[in-house]
Amino acid sequence: MWALMALLLLAPSTGQAATLEKPVLSLHPPWTTIFKGERVTLRCDGHYPLLLELRPINTLWYLGHLLLPSHKKSIEVQTPGVYRCQTRGAPVSDPIHLSVSNDWLILQVPYTAVFEGEPLILRCRGWYDKVVYKLHYYHDGQAVRYFHSSTNYTVVQARSSDSGRYQCSGTMRIPVESAPMFSAKVAVTVQELFQTPALRVLRPQEVRGAAPRGVTLRCETRLHPQKRDTPLQFAFYKYSRAVRRFDWAAEYTVPEPEVEELEAYWCEAATSTRSVRKRSPWLQLPGQGSPLELASTSGPDPQAAALAPGNKPLSFRKPPVSRSVPSVTSVPNATSTGLQFPAGHSVPTAGPPACAPSTTVGQSTREPKPNMELLLQEMQLLKGLLSRVVLELKEPQALSDLRGTRETPTSYFAVSLGSQESAPEET
Repeated sequence: MWALMALLLLAPSTGQAATLEKPVLSLHPPWTTIFKGERVTLRCDGHYPLLLELRPINTLWYLGHLLLPSHKKSIEVQTPGVYRCQTRGAPVSDPIHLSVSNDWLILQVPYTAVFEGEPLILRCRGWYDKVVYKLHYYHDGQAVRYFHSSTNYTVVQARSSDSGRYQCSGTMRIPVESAPMFSAKVAVTVQELFQTPALRVLRPQEVRGAAPRGVTLRCETRLHPQKRDTPLQFAFYKYSRAVRRFDWAAEYTVPEPEVEELEAYWCEAATSTRSVRKRSPWLQLPGQGSPLELASTSGPDPQAAALAPGNKPLSFRKPPVSRSVPSVTSVPNATSTGLQFPAGHSVPTAGPPACAPSTTVGQSTREPKPNMELLLQEMQLLKGLLSRVVLELKEPQALSDLRGTRETPTSYFAVSLGSQESAPEET
């Protein structure tokens, strides 16, 4: 029996103590700045295995690198500095920095880290709780809130943009109303709850269970170590349409018919209360057998292109076949007076520059064949238009106008009809 008790007492001094987590140091009241002469309470809490509870637990207290004489679980202090605590066999706790001020006005902030989505509470306090009037709160030099008298400033759901340097100002009646007084500036940092998610295509060996017919996407992110138990939900989108609403699963399988098309997806991670929501960059699926050959068919797994969250992905769906109407192209200084188009026909639009190389019929074999009947009608229409233009230019009045213009470059009309033929040129 005594041998068993001795074994239990000696067990913590072996390898089990290495598994202990560092204790949690707390401050009461929870403000890091106090007035000179005030006292606050520090408490050291830890999690101890059952074997360690069979022997007395001692607590060590540190002020900077100085070891304090107390071994109690909580102590009262009024000296400024950095405090830490340690329990038997466990590592040292995270520090708490206590400031002591002799000013008339102080700005108090929480001692614990503030994470995204959590409330941020700031307290502007007068000397020994005197009421502060005409109270202003400032963030990075800009006034953000005004109160008639002493009131805490609360940001209901803090964001990363709420980080910065805060300050408060106000007046006090001592015994008459004083001039505006300012507190010292205090730095506040809002911690990131989880990283911006990223959408990734899973390899077949990474998919749990039977391999589904399609491509499996995973929305990946990482929680802050202090918030690793926070549950997150995930949603998936194709362009602006939600393909799966918020759910606890971080994976989504793209149906097999949609894999053939080049589509862009993105995901969103959020807390269960939606207080913090973050979206991933775009992910362009490669598409099997794509004519653009964005994906290699010989690779073991499809590789996708990720775009920035603000960039809109390209859509590679095949556009509808459009019929192009041959156009008449003219250079500057060419006279277009008297050109008339028959009713019921649209005005031809400007085509490529005259200096651009013409495209032969043999080079456009990959395009759909045009309707020959419609093409003949359009050619007849252009022929009539060209004859009218030539007649206009041959009139004496038109020729005299052209000769009266100094340094007029050679004018001509070029017709692009899918062949290398061009209209006659005149100088």
